[in-house]
Amino acid sequence: MNILLIGDIVGHPGRTITARTATRWKAEHRADLVIANAENSAAGRGLTAPLADELFSGGCDLLTMGDHVWDQKEAPALLDRDPRIVRALNLPPGCPGRGATVLETPDGPLALVQLLGRTFMAMNSDCPFRAIDDWLKRNASRFKTIIVDFHAEATSEKVAMRHHLDGRVTCLFGTHTHIQTADESVTAKGTAYITDLGMTGPCDSVIGRTTDIILRRFTTGMPGKFEIATNDVRLHGALLTLDPTTGRARKIKRVEELA
Repeated sequence: MNILLIGDIVGHPGRTITARTATRWKAEHRADLVIANAENSAAGRGLTAPLADELFSGGCDLLTMGDHVWDQKEAPALLDRDPRIVRALNLPPGCPGRGATVLETPDGPLALVQLLGRTFMAMNSDCPFRAIDDWLKRNASRFKTIIVDFHAEATSEKVAMRHHLDGRVTCLFGTHTHIQTADESVTAKGTAYITDLGMTGPCDSVIGRTTDIILRRFTTGMPGKFEIATNDVRLHGALLTLDPTTGRARKIKRVEELA
């Protein structure tokens, strides 16, 4: 099984290249499934129902969120009703939506879980290590294929989670920083890992936003409205190859597609 993992989709440019790449890769049998991080899809802040429909129609099978999960007022209702969208498992009890979901595939059920990091992250969340331990204790026997999106800022926290989940999940990939890392690997225990998939959107920017307003913010401290950039649009992510009969990863390879 080949799964295309797509890093943080930013605004209209990111959505457009996601749909073009996902539909083409599926048509060419390069990817059986597509999982994408969509927390920046609505002009960099969250996800709306129409944009979720756009991404699903464009070839995405499952979407993950992150610290911008509640930026759109319709998000709680959207996440409650659509099991194809997951927010962080370790959000406090009582939050809308789900932290894990199951996709039925011809090769058996696939579980997708998202975790939210706590280091340098402002959003209130419980311990991601304890949260995934508890989930695996209750669910690991049900699934051979388990994929985890760790939406976190600190590289050290992501690498620590890699060691924590080694041999316990099929793949652990990082999102949030919008910068693709060059450390993809498959461990001896069969877990694929990459610290961050990177950003899908305009790369002639500061992590997706127009440079002028960001530079003004850094140099003067003055606030301003962040606008989505438009130039040098690229898709960043990884192609995961796994054995669905064992749940072990075979290969993970970085992906970069130009618009």
